[in-house]
Amino acid sequence: MMRDYHKVIIRLAASLLAVLFLTACEKTPEPTVVGFAGGTMGTSYSVKWLAADVAESEKVKQQIAELNAAADLLLIEVNQSMSTYIAESELSLLNRAKGDVQQQISQPLFNVLQLSQDISRASRGAFDVTVGPLVNLWGFGPDGRVTKAPEQSVIDELRSKVGFQRITLDTENVSVSRSEGVYIDLSAVAKGYGVDRLAQLMDANGVMNYLVEIGGELRAKGLKLNSEPWLIAIESPVSGQRAIQRIIGVRDIAVATSGDYRNYFEENGVRFSHTIDPSSGRPINHKLASVTVLRPSCAEADALATAFTVMGERKAYEYAIANGIDAMFIVKSDTGFIEKQTPGFATYLVE
Repeated sequence: MMRDYHKVIIRLAASLLAVLFLTACEKTPEPTVVGFAGGTMGTSYSVKWLAADVAESEKVKQQIAELNAAADLLLIEVNQSMSTYIAESELSLLNRAKGDVQQQISQPLFNVLQLSQDISRASRGAFDVTVGPLVNLWGFGPDGRVTKAPEQSVIDELRSKVGFQRITLDTENVSVSRSEGVYIDLSAVAKGYGVDRLAQLMDANGVMNYLVEIGGELRAKGLKLNSEPWLIAIESPVSGQRAIQRIIGVRDIAVATSGDYRNYFEENGVRFSHTIDPSSGRPINHKLASVTVLRPSCAEADALATAFTVMGERKAYEYAIANGIDAMFIVKSDTGFIEKQTPGFATYLVE
C-alpha cells in the first residue's frame, strides 16, 4: 500500500512538472497596439487598435494590410462624394448645376446633409453648410487664400444666397432640392463622417478596441493596453506653438475640436478667423478660442464644434447644458485662457 501511494505521488509530480514545462515553453500572447496611417481630405488619418495575439505576427500583418487597403478605398469614396476640392465629386457637380435644382444623390451624401440640416435648425443657423461662398470669399476654401478683407457690398451680395432653409431634402426619393446659386460646403462635418466610416469598418471586421482619427477628429471604442482608456490630448489655443491644455481618457465616444488659433490671416493687425458666422457673413469676433465636443458620432461632434465656435462661449455653454452635450470651452482673457467645462465633460479629465 505504501509503495503504491509513493507511485501515485511520483506520477502526480511528474504530471505537474510536465504541465509546468509545457506552459513555460508556450509563449503567452501579449496584446499590443498596432495600426497604420495615411493622407485624406487635405490632412492625415490614423487607425490604431489592440491586437489580441501578436505572437501570430503574419496574421496581424495581413490584417493591417487588409484594413489599410479598405480604409484608403473608403476614404477615397467619401472624398469623391463630399469634397469641394475635387472638381468632379458628387457635391461639386451638384454645386455647379444651374438654376433651381432637384436631384437624386447617394445615400451617404443624403445622410450627411440630413444631419447637417438637423443641427442647423437646432442651432438656429449657427451651423450652416450653405456658408461656403463666404468661406471662399474670405480665402478659406478651394478658391485659395486672400490677404485683404472683402468689401461689405460683396459680403452682402453673397449673404443673400446663404441659408440652410434654401435646401430641402426628400427622404423617400433620397433627393435634394436647392435654390439657384446655393453652394454647399461640408468641410465642417465631412471629416467627422469619415471617422465614423472608419469606425464602422473596424466594427465590421470584429475589432473591439480601437482609436480612429482624421485631422484631429476621432472616435474611440473599448480600451487599450492594461484596460486603460484611450488618452487624448487637447491642444492649447496658443498661436505659433504646440502645447497641451488638457488630457482626457475616452472610450466608446467621438471627440471633435474647433478653434480659431491655427487657420486665419491678418490685415493691419486685425486677425480674421476661418470660422465664418452665417448671420453676419464675417469671421467670428469673440473670445471663445477653442471648443471640444464629445458625442456618440464624430460627424455630430464635428458639426457641433463648429456651431459652438460660431455661437461664442456663453450661448454655446447654455446650448450644451440644455441639450446634454459634454463640451469644454477655452476662452481668451487678459491674462491667458480660462477653461469652462460642462459637468459631464469634467468626468473625462485625466489629472
